[in-house]
Amino acid sequence: MPVPRPPVEASKPAPEAGSGEPAPEKPVQGPPAPATQTEKPEPPPPPPPIPEEDAAAVAACLTELRSAGAVVKEAPRIDPENGCGIARPVVVGQLASDIEIKPEATLRCETALQLQRWTRDAVIPAIKAATPQKRLVALNQASAYVCRNRNNEPNGKLSEHALGNAVDIAGFTYSDGSRLAIAPREKDATIEGALQRAVVASACLYFTTVLDPGSDAAHETHLHLDVKKRTNGYRYCW
Repeated sequence: MPVPRPPVEASKPAPEAGSGEPAPEKPVQGPPAPATQTEKPEPPPPPPPIPEEDAAAVAACLTELRSAGAVVKEAPRIDPENGCGIARPVVVGQLASDIEIKPEATLRCETALQLQRWTRDAVIPAIKAATPQKRLVALNQASAYVCRNRNNEPNGKLSEHALGNAVDIAGFTYSDGSRLAIAPREKDATIEGALQRAVVASACLYFTTVLDPGSDAAHETHLHLDVKKRTNGYRYCW
């Protein structure tokens, strides 16, 4: 026997106006969502001010330099307000009456003094022992004060050169006009190799950082020497 189908329900017509029957509710729409705003990154903090120098300490430094024959003059404060600078810079043209620094170097006085002491007490005796027929007449510097990051990288930590704490020595000039250029000499069996290794080793007694051609590719042509202060007098010599 066939099962009867349920009656089809007719679609309910919309209520007529005035019928008293409420109209169906329309979905409520709120205000449009605000457009997503890209948050602006916070600006980096300002760089720290350059370290100030004790006037008495600088005066004593200059006295020692000049008493050993250095030609050194004080220069105006360097402070571009970007983290670089030297509060009391000095410009050194000669480390002694017969030893120039070429070209002249702008440094902190402490850096210049350690360079003079190292040259007098370590470099000159080593040259005399290695090549007694020659006399040191100039240090050839490749970089002194310059506002830049380490290894000239676009980002990263500020170089000690940017604070006047560092000097790069590219070689030594002798009285006969010849030169010893700094180069990779770790396994150099010549007297020049022995001389370079001797002066590099002694530099760590005067500077807190010594980087030579064996340290990395960025220092293959010079010695980086600086007086950066470290905890407990720690030194980095490589």
